[in-house]
Amino acid sequence: MWLVAAFALAGGLAQLVDGTLGMGFGVTSATVLLALGVAPATASAATHAAKLPTTLISGLSHWRVGNVDKAVFLRVAIPGAIGGFLGAVVLTSISLEAAKSGMAGLLLFFGLVILVRFGFGLRIIPTPKSGHTAKWLSPIGLLGGFVDATGGGGWGPVVTPSLMTVTSHEPRKVVGTTNAAEFAVAVSVSLGFITGAAHQDIPWIPVLGLVIGGVIVAPIAARLAGRLPHAPMGVMVGGLIILVNSITVVAAFTDLPLGLDVALMVGWLVLVAQVAFKAWGREKAERAAVVEESATV
Repeated sequence: MWLVAAFALAGGLAQLVDGTLGMGFGVTSATVLLALGVAPATASAATHAAKLPTTLISGLSHWRVGNVDKAVFLRVAIPGAIGGFLGAVVLTSISLEAAKSGMAGLLLFFGLVILVRFGFGLRIIPTPKSGHTAKWLSPIGLLGGFVDATGGGGWGPVVTPSLMTVTSHEPRKVVGTTNAAEFAVAVSVSLGFITGAAHQDIPWIPVLGLVIGGVIVAPIAARLAGRLPHAPMGVMVGGLIILVNSITVVAAFTDLPLGLDVALMVGWLVLVAQVAFKAWGREKAERAAVVEESATV
């Protein structure tokens, strides 16, 4: 019971971040499961099993409050589903050690993408600036679905900033469309893992907790999209993902002394807290400037 409650809390927090920022649930859930020693393919399968109800509720909630662009939704959801299925098949066909290091490295990269995006306002993943046409949206969806399956998460970090660049939508519509399309990707990825039999070892108790927390918070997060302070939340999520997955990557090559491990972790957390605080101050100043500009018009 306590284990379900703990994962429900984790799932609720992850969904709050995902539903308001457009990224975070899959990367966070996969990171936790990988850190617990779950095999990479199983961790990704478990994450996407949890995503089935959470993305459905989240997508419907965003749709209900008008946060979804139907045309963009179709142009990223269909290619995303295809990429997700292919990614699941690929992940179940490679060796365990290679998959573990590869997934941790990919999650580490997406943690960096999230931290830099919200902490410094920079985009590591370059995106085209030629309008929201199928020419660019289809590749974005295909790539997002593939890395989402192979990394256990990554749909949001790839698709959300890309849509913010190639469309003229306000952030809440980009977040809502990304969340709604993610359901189609989760269905496709789950089918891919069923084909590869990775579903047989899924730890269902953690998945149940993630589902409960995510489903409860999803409607709330949809209404809060665009209202909560995005910058500090994004920095903290990105920093935590980097910390956990860097431990996995470093451990694959060398064993650091315990004292050095602790010192590095504490130093990193302090640094992330400072970046989050500065990002929050910058975001408040930007919002105040927008309000002041609107008042003078």
